[in-house]
Amino acid sequence: MTILLAGDIGGTKTILRLVETTEATPKALYEQRYNSRDYPDLAPIVQEFLATSEEKLGKKLLPQKACFAIAGPVVNNTVQLTNLTWLLEASRLEEELGIESISLINDFAAVGYGILGLQESDLHTLQAGKPQTGTPIAVIGAGTGLGQGFLIQQGDTYHVFSSEGGHADFAPRSELDFHLLKYLLDKHDIQRVSVERVVSGQGIVAIYEFFRDRQNVKESPEIAQVVAAWEKQAGKKEKTVDPAAAISKAALEKSDRLSERVMQIFVEAYGAEAGNLALKLLPYAGLYIAGGIAAKILPLMQEGTFIRAFTSKGRMRPLLENVPVHIVLRSDIGLVGAAIAADRL
Repeated sequence: MTILLAGDIGGTKTILRLVETTEATPKALYEQRYNSRDYPDLAPIVQEFLATSEEKLGKKLLPQKACFAIAGPVVNNTVQLTNLTWLLEASRLEEELGIESISLINDFAAVGYGILGLQESDLHTLQAGKPQTGTPIAVIGAGTGLGQGFLIQQGDTYHVFSSEGGHADFAPRSELDFHLLKYLLDKHDIQRVSVERVVSGQGIVAIYEFFRDRQNVKESPEIAQVVAAWEKQAGKKEKTVDPAAAISKAALEKSDRLSERVMQIFVEAYGAEAGNLALKLLPYAGLYIAGGIAAKILPLMQEGTFIRAFTSKGRMRPLLENVPVHIVLRSDIGLVGAAIAADRL
């Protein structure tokens, strides 16, 4: 039996989980969430977590290995968090916490590891395709940003690789898309638009603003109020409203025509970019859609728009029709992946 510590570390929240591994399925023992900004560093959070876990479980459990998924670029097991003053170094954390082996990985790399720990019930299949063993696995996930990665099999083991594919260029597919591209270039006074500016939570809001400002589409008072409040908070680290969630909810409920149109464009762009990733990897072992949005808008993803855009690649359509496409339903996939990565240390 091995005790592992898995963590999902972000600028807003830190989630820690103790996991027990045996020959059977790993078992989560204790989990707690913390406000990251209330602490000067990760070490005090872990120390508090382990002390609390001892009280709750009635015994002291010191992890032998730990892996923390970090929202930021990790270089040589060191990371400076984007939205916090924390500078995390695995070697320092090992010494301060008394844990033998600690690994720091990018949060979307953790999602890649998490794919290896999913059950069939954790997935919703959009396209069955024709699965082939020994081929790559692709992972894409829209949330705050747009994560992309892939897994390659070597022997009996899949190795996880992260990427910065979300920062590739946004590729317009229609006249409306070209107008959206021009709107974003002008609005932000930039030279290029990354696909992340469209396929993400911020992208949902950007598409809404485009329809409002350039297409003169009438807003509903309820959504307009939320978006206006968010726009007034531009530049602030913490927002009190979430317009992307409000727009998505209105589209699901079919209570606002503008929101429905916004989400149609968003899902199309999402499907097209997932198709671009699939063309580059030919992931016949599966393309997995993670992130914080897809599972929450599952009915919109099921309507067919996503898969039509995914496979709409001209003469390459037959290749993409063979790719299995799954939506990950588990919101804790990053913690699942961090535990798997810790176990491999």
